Amino acid sequence: MAILLDGKALARKIEIDLADRVLRIAGPNHEPVLATILVGSDPASATYVKMKGMACRRVGLEPRPVFLPEDTTTARLLAEIDALNADPRVHGILLQHPVPAHIDERACFDRIDPAKDVDGVTSLGFGRMAFQLPAFGSATPTGIMTLLREYNIPIEGRHAVVIGRSPILGKPMAAMLLNANATVTICHSKTGNLPDLVRRADIVVGAVGKPRFVRGDWIRSGAVVVDAGSHPGGVGDVDLDAVADRVSAYTPVPGGVGPMTIASLIAQTVSAAEAAG
Repeated sequence: MAILLDGKALARKIEIDLADRVLRIAGPNHEPVLATILVGSDPASATYVKMKGMACRRVGLEPRPVFLPEDTTTARLLAEIDALNADPRVHGILLQHPVPAHIDERACFDRIDPAKDVDGVTSLGFGRMAFQLPAFGSATPTGIMTLLREYNIPIEGRHAVVIGRSPILGKPMAAMLLNANATVTICHSKTGNLPDLVRRADIVVGAVGKPRFVRGDWIRSGAVVVDAGSHPGGVGDVDLDAVADRVSAYTPVPGGVGPMTIASLIAQTVSAAEAAG
């Protein structure tokens, strides 16, 4: 019987520990702050920001949402990030992805102070993580690694296939698995013979951003399936219905990777606040 990698349950467990840690560092009316910047009015992004705010409150952090209009310029957004970098009460900064197309998202990500980059989106943070130096990892891959370790899923020596190469999910996911001594294949839209590559995998990470893109017959029996997708109708990037009865472990959608992304973001904010003293 397949192991259900229950991210929702693990996130609740993590939050209990985080609440205790926040109590030890927070002063009266002086809770550590996670600032979230949302540019525009994308409904899904607004929902994610709201969920992150709720998670902050559950552990005792103060959420500080920053809402900017759709026509915000790169310069205006950079100035907002600079102000948050300079605010000693702010310990974590999250720029909600994606931003409107006219904004230089990479420049804005890289403007975030690495000490406050709790979402793990800066180029410097990625490089330090890849070289196994102290850094906050991208929140979703960090959450996935935490989930795999919690359920004692073997990683060392296994062949992992990551489908997707985004700078905040696919690439850092591959680097983290490589650092854990997996043999890693990164696949993308230009990959030839994708089904054959996936069939060889011990661990499959669906991070392509397309609903049910990974078909059931691509995945061999006994594999571990991590579905990092989230789409309307409660489906992910993998056709989980076709594989749940023959894989060794899998993340449900919803309730798998999503809660662990938020838990990782909050945990890294608490760590940043502890480091700031």
